[in-house]
Amino acid sequence: MRFLNKSAAMAVVLAGMASIAMPVAAQTSRDGIEGRVDRLEREMRAVQRKVFPGGAGQTVEPQITTPDRSSPAPGIPASGVVSDLTARVSALESQQSALTGQIEQNQYRLRQLEEAFTAYKRSTDARLKALEDGASAVGGNAPATGIGTTPTPTPAPRPTTPRPTTPAPTTSTPTAPVPGIERPSTGDAAEDTYTYGFRLWQAKQYDKAIVELRSVVQKHPKHRRASYAQNLLGRALLDQGKPALAATAFFENYQKMPNGERAPDSLYYLAQALVKMKKPASEVCKVYDELTQVYGDRLSEAMKMDVATGRSASKCR
Repeated sequence: MRFLNKSAAMAVVLAGMASIAMPVAAQTSRDGIEGRVDRLEREMRAVQRKVFPGGAGQTVEPQITTPDRSSPAPGIPASGVVSDLTARVSALESQQSALTGQIEQNQYRLRQLEEAFTAYKRSTDARLKALEDGASAVGGNAPATGIGTTPTPTPAPRPTTPRPTTPAPTTSTPTAPVPGIERPSTGDAAEDTYTYGFRLWQAKQYDKAIVELRSVVQKHPKHRRASYAQNLLGRALLDQGKPALAATAFFENYQKMPNGERAPDSLYYLAQALVKMKKPASEVCKVYDELTQVYGDRLSEAMKMDVATGRSASKCR
């Protein structure tokens, strides 16, 4: 009888222990999942700070709200809580994967931008260096700064007067009158001297034309005809068979008076002078490139056709 009573008592104790063990096990499982959820939420916040450094209003809200954390009644299985926590974990893992993918895409785009900028800078530096080398090889007093370093000029309307050229170093003593060529007298000394120099150039009196045209540049450097005179002097030198001096005159007109009305013409004739000097086609093409890039919107149709012909003759790309 005592033995039976002891057995019955033991059964009661075991049943009580079992009823206590079930919620404890469920609570342990729940604590493990909650720890996993907390870890994922911390990681999610770190990822969001990385993706949205701006902060306010840009974070991604969880797709599943936090479930009620009220403890289940003793003895009731915690399967509902576990299911809720599992759903939260899945949602967090999905969001974390999406944000990680977004970070990788942003990093890839940033690398592309950096590579594109590096390539652009490399090609620009190479082009400027090549232009500087070409300019330094033009002749005696061509500056070492290069064509590419000149400031971009402000477009100005192209005049109808014939294209003038740059003057080479000569004396600026007024020339003696040439029979049949009238020196104008309008009261504008720069205009009159340029017009007379142009008439001399037309009559192929190149030496006398050079003196008159250079006088305009020296005495009236701010006058609009200074650009005309400098350019026309270069053409006179080119017609005389002096391409090196002509190239120097053309380059000086472009460098010193980039906003002048004949600066684009000087670049075109600079290319022609380089051809006469038998310079490599690559140097000639660089000058044509500079002309198109700097003055493309102010070139006449005739000039564009001349440039296209020159590029074709030099086999420019």
